[in-house]
Amino acid sequence: MLVFAGLGNPGARYAKNRHNVGFMAADAIHRRHSFSPWSKKFQAEIAEGKLGGEKVLLVKPQTFMNLSGQAVGEALRFYKLSPGDLTVFYDEIDLAPGKVRVKIGGGAGGHNGIRSLDGHLGQEYRRVRIGVGHPGVKEMVMPHVLGDFSKADHEWLDPLLEALADNVDLLLTSDDNGFMNKLSLAVPGAAKSPRAKANQAAGEPSSDGTQPKGKGQSHIRQARPHGPSVKVPESGPMAAMLKKLFGKE
Repeated sequence: MLVFAGLGNPGARYAKNRHNVGFMAADAIHRRHSFSPWSKKFQAEIAEGKLGGEKVLLVKPQTFMNLSGQAVGEALRFYKLSPGDLTVFYDEIDLAPGKVRVKIGGGAGGHNGIRSLDGHLGQEYRRVRIGVGHPGVKEMVMPHVLGDFSKADHEWLDPLLEALADNVDLLLTSDDNGFMNKLSLAVPGAAKSPRAKANQAAGEPSSDGTQPKGKGQSHIRQARPHGPSVKVPESGPMAAMLKKLFGKE
């Protein structure tokens, strides 16, 4: 058996929050595949089903985000599973909206749900980080993640969740790169976070390492040096000196 846990906060008040995208991922998997109805156990909502012939337990902790490790840890101990049998879906502010990254192990990165899981289970479980963007300043992080996805966000969020549910079986075979590629293709025009936009406006590289391009400019035009800012004289002492140095054209 494997455990797929989506992180979030319980209750209608938080249901549409960016912080609840882990719950949304679990719900999308539940809708797409043959799982039992949601029931309550392990301080969580759980559902059992099969993916690619493998038995999977979906878990949505109801302990609130900061205590997620209590519920997930209880489920793993009951089934005598190890952290290597766990995959966790959660929001990541340091990824642009619509970007998804998968890794095993690592730090909490300021995410209280992951910090709780690490405290109960250690760090060696698979993490599916779903980008929700950074608001640009540290003081706005909490209102940002506890704010609802906007109508515009659903242009990338809905196809992303559908692609996640359609291709989640790739995680069963540890094809993490294939999974990320499928999701990237589903959301080719994923929005940039305010911080990423600010970086590019300031001329800094984007999150994928590319340099920002000026409006309407081609790569070739950017590569060419800019012309002189003043007109080169055609006669007089300066013109004579230039001709002597560079030759007559």
